Amino acid sequence: MCFIDVKPIDLTLTISESIPSFPGSPKPQFISWSNLKEDGYNLELLFLSSHTGTHLDAPYHFVKNGLKINQIPLDRLIGKAILIKIKKTKNNAITKSDIILFERKNGKIPNKSSIFFSTGWQKNLQKKNYFTENPGLDISAARYIASKKTNLVGIDSPSIDLSNDESFNVHHIFSKNNILIVENLTNLKKISSKEFNFTILPLKLKDATGSPVRAIAS
Repeated sequence: MCFIDVKPIDLTLTISESIPSFPGSPKPQFISWSNLKEDGYNLELLFLSSHTGTHLDAPYHFVKNGLKINQIPLDRLIGKAILIKIKKTKNNAITKSDIILFERKNGKIPNKSSIFFSTGWQKNLQKKNYFTENPGLDISAARYIASKKTNLVGIDSPSIDLSNDESFNVHHIFSKNNILIVENLTNLKKISSKEFNFTILPLKLKDATGSPVRAIAS
């Protein structure tokens, strides 16, 4: 029997006190609580938004009766995904036409799929315009994806919405249709195939709208 050794790819940003935070959100703080000299062990307290770094949005983030983080079934967080590499610059939208063009070249995206968008925007993480000019999906793309009863959508951008969409239209469309959202992914460019296995592991936080995750491709 032959086993193929596939090295996992970490799609997760490292959370630290210096990680850029969404405007208006608190900056993470790591507070020393115990130390080896006085207590015999090291321990820290964490203060951070549930949407810090690479994170998962539960439908409850925008829908009153939507699924909360602790209610999301595990089989929705592990599986096969489709990767759409589509370079987008500042304030540039991913459209329905972009997705249909991908399908013409690669075949129809099946219903209930998980879809990841690699835009290249993550390289701007430390720039001032990271949160203010980020690419995202437009309404036409969001509605097309929702029509496919999609399971999950991920992106290497701080938001699935364009930076100038202050109404969060795509968030509302996806949340209303029970579609999970993963934002602030990194290293998507390292995935060489158009299909891959993914694992997205949020903390099991009771009644939370979101959680930082460890995201892995294999």
